Amino acid sequence: MTPHWHRFLESSEACFAADSDHPLHFGDAAGELQAATTQTLLVPLAHLAVIEVSGEDAQSFLHSQLTCDINHLAPNQLQHAGWCTAKGRMQASFLVWRQLDRYRLIIAADLLEAAVKRLKMFVLRSKVTLTANSEAILLGLSGEQAGEALRDAALAVPETLLTHETRGDDTVLAIDSGRYLLLSVFSSISQRWPALTAKAKLAGLPVWRWLDVQAAFPLVTLATKEEFVPQMADFEKIGGVSFHKGCYPGQEIVARTQYLGKVKRHLFRLSAGVPLVAGDDLYSPDNPDQSVGKVMTAAPSPTGGAVALAVVQSNFAGNLRLGSRDGAVLEALAVNPD
Repeated sequence: MTPHWHRFLESSEACFAADSDHPLHFGDAAGELQAATTQTLLVPLAHLAVIEVSGEDAQSFLHSQLTCDINHLAPNQLQHAGWCTAKGRMQASFLVWRQLDRYRLIIAADLLEAAVKRLKMFVLRSKVTLTANSEAILLGLSGEQAGEALRDAALAVPETLLTHETRGDDTVLAIDSGRYLLLSVFSSISQRWPALTAKAKLAGLPVWRWLDVQAAFPLVTLATKEEFVPQMADFEKIGGVSFHKGCYPGQEIVARTQYLGKVKRHLFRLSAGVPLVAGDDLYSPDNPDQSVGKVMTAAPSPTGGAVALAVVQSNFAGNLRLGSRDGAVLEALAVNPD
């Protein structure tokens, strides 16, 4: 987060986590969480970052690295993507789209530096440039009036899910029903702030994480790096994996896992009476010797306790505990039940 953006948010009464650029709330954490169920919200998303990929070979390079089909990505299309190790484990997840002469990838901010460094190792002689966009500002809007708030701020509003629209320095991404990401720069955001906040209540990152859980939005972070093959996080069900393209890192394992039907872990929503954190290990008394799952995204719940997205071994989901076989009891419901 740039210093002027940090100061701007402070002037809007943002309260930050210790040693972090993540706004936890804007003076009323509990009220913001309650508002998430009924109101339109505007949330600074400092936990996300942007990678720019340009150059003559950018398309072929990304097609050879990511799990999705970059070659057939439509001009206004937005797509989930995974980036795997040779063992088929996701070391990052992205939202990716093409914008004019370059591709843009949204990634968890705590993976940004390592991902850019490692991606550059595979460029070799290709004509590709990879950079972290340090000036990018990401905001999330959610709720019935989110589209109106964007229009009042003279911003484009995509009419179809998983598409994007750009006007000048501002790109709006439709990621879920009634939920948008706004990618911009400080000079534009500061001008549009009054119009955006006229209809949208400011809220902190925990609220956006709660919305991610409700929408089953999978995001690989440092806490879950290299923990899952894409199908464990149901990536193939949201268009994040193509089984009809050429090779990419881990492709053989991802394909074999799919066609042999060996995926025993899937994405579940959890609820608990205790706090949950990304990276938490999950256990079952029915399988006491090893973990049967891991939390992917977690948030406090408006009704108390916590909720989460987690990858769980399906046959143990009915008897789940946090941290150990004697830990707090968790309730789990499959995001995509068979």
